[in-house]
Amino acid sequence: MSNKEHRLGVSEVNLVVRHLKLETAENDSVAKAVADIDEIYGLDSVSFDEKSHVLNVAYDATRICIDCVEEVLEKYQVQISHDWWTHFKEGYYRFVDDNIKESAKTEPWSCHGNVNQAPKRKK
Repeated sequence: MSNKEHRLGVSEVNLVVRHLKLETAENDSVAKAVADIDEIYGLDSVSFDEKSHVLNVAYDATRICIDCVEEVLEKYQVQISHDWWTHFKEGYYRFVDDNIKESAKTEPWSCHGNVNQAPKRKK
């Protein structure tokens, strides 16, 4: 584990980092979208690289998913790139986000227990 402090609602165990390439848009609308995304509960960090047009997002996958970020982008009419690589990554991100969310709900089948819970000791 790192010594980095995370925002409220973010567990390092469920932390994921996503990189989405955006279509060329007005800097004002991208800045507003980034500011709005930054307010989502469960988000750890968000940044936008103007040179490469890449949105970098880190969040707790048990709280939010890539679709939450995309909804905010649509609200400000900022489109995600339509190239095959970005489309492929979006599908993979959705799969992993769903898997993390479902795994957090499931009771562990082995003696290892859930990583978010302290082990139960016999008395």
